[in-house]
Amino acid sequence: MIKRTILFFVAFSMILSIAWEDDLWNQSLKKIESIAAAIEASYYREVDRQDLAQAAIKGMLQTLDPHSYFLNPKNLTTLREEYKGKYHGLGLMIQKQEDRLVVVTPIEGTPAYRLGIQAGDIISHIEGESTKPISSFEAMQKLRGPEGTSVAITIIREGLDEPLDFTVTRAEIPLFSVPYAFMLQDGIGYVYIRNFAETTAAEFREKMKILKARGMRKLILDLRWNGGGTFPQSIELSDEFLPKGDLVVSIKGRKSYYNRKFYALHDNQHEDIPLIILINNASASAPEIVSGAVKDNDRGLIVGDDSFGKGLVQTLFPLASDAAIALTTAKYFTPSGRSIQRDYSEVDDYFFTRQIPDESSREVRYTAAGRKVLGQGGISPDYEAKYAYALLTVRLLNKGAFFEYAKKFTAGNTPLAERFVFPNEDAPEKRKSNRTVLDKKFTVNPEVLDDFKRFLKDADIPFDEAEFDEAKDQFKREIKREIFTFLWGIEEGTRVFRKTDPIVRRAIELFPEALALLQNNAP
Repeated sequence: MIKRTILFFVAFSMILSIAWEDDLWNQSLKKIESIAAAIEASYYREVDRQDLAQAAIKGMLQTLDPHSYFLNPKNLTTLREEYKGKYHGLGLMIQKQEDRLVVVTPIEGTPAYRLGIQAGDIISHIEGESTKPISSFEAMQKLRGPEGTSVAITIIREGLDEPLDFTVTRAEIPLFSVPYAFMLQDGIGYVYIRNFAETTAAEFREKMKILKARGMRKLILDLRWNGGGTFPQSIELSDEFLPKGDLVVSIKGRKSYYNRKFYALHDNQHEDIPLIILINNASASAPEIVSGAVKDNDRGLIVGDDSFGKGLVQTLFPLASDAAIALTTAKYFTPSGRSIQRDYSEVDDYFFTRQIPDESSREVRYTAAGRKVLGQGGISPDYEAKYAYALLTVRLLNKGAFFEYAKKFTAGNTPLAERFVFPNEDAPEKRKSNRTVLDKKFTVNPEVLDDFKRFLKDADIPFDEAEFDEAKDQFKREIKREIFTFLWGIEEGTRVFRKTDPIVRRAIELFPEALALLQNNAP
């Protein structure tokens, strides 16, 4: 699932512009269609002309590079939704847990929320078809559709004997690219950017206003798992941190139009705030432009793992109203002049093993302050910080065990939960008893872990005691996140999770150096 997600977002990264060269493309498309028509007429069995034409286009693009690709109607629709920052659907966050399609949370104010669909509900059928054999991405495609149209879903809810049938009318749903922004501790703000869409810079500015009003003086910008997006927004976001006139990125292609340099255009934004950017090996394209601009201009520190290494620019060429190709038309270069594009001669290695070339074979460049940086391998962090899940943690996440336990616990349906009064309960008689009111000071202590063990045993989820003990600190983080999400919402759950994130904690330790870097390079 993680590999598929990486492929999807990397594939849809960095569309520079939409090009219309009608005559050339129309002539080419007619030739492909005529060949497909001839095959359709003469082949020994029936074939679909459109499928043949699409296969021909895909085959040509596959000979070029991993980021030139064909967009069929479904993929083009998804790309437009990601770019616009909105889609038409029900307003559900969903997750596949083994063969169950589970509602993580309904988005407040959306059709699903108004109908009373709840976190933990299982969507068993969409339009009468079982969801067991489909992925969460395939389910998302089925749930989305034109505004005003309806989709029938069947919900299984714990505690109810019969399934619930809903017919939900699709509406416009905001697809926030900056979903989380909060204070981690006194003076330190945190902003997570999911992808780069048309609205990213505007969303970021709004979040920064809120955080500055709360006393933020330092910023952690989290670009991990960000697979890219629109090129102009990566420049605009970089401009938020760089003084006017600093080079953000340059591009070079065969056509003169693609030989350009892009500079920061504005002052008096966030140029004076100590900055640390978090990246990992799924940070691709647009986040690499931002990280490269910040690092090469000595504006802030980069913490985490080597980024993906995508330094190619795609332009979207429409073939029809519902089909297009994204064609690589240029390479981009960070301010020091380096290309961070990795070798893609072996596609499987490129996407999955991420082999970084030996340092001796990589181009060497220098930042504005003379720090050494390397090309051909993504953006390397100033400080490497990695975090790996234990195998048991991965297995339990895939089974949705932490989510299911938190659902039962917050519903008062575990032995330990019976000793608590929950914030969402209107139960005066419980509050007068000797039960403990669960508030935001709640911690996952040994009693909670024992309760979780009982849950795993009751659910017939096998585990080894030694494995459990080894991964218990990870379990504490996961359980607390899920409990806080059920009780106070997904942003609060994310906040408590990030506060104990080892990568975030390492970044917090490095703020004295980020401040020194900022002061040393001040004009």
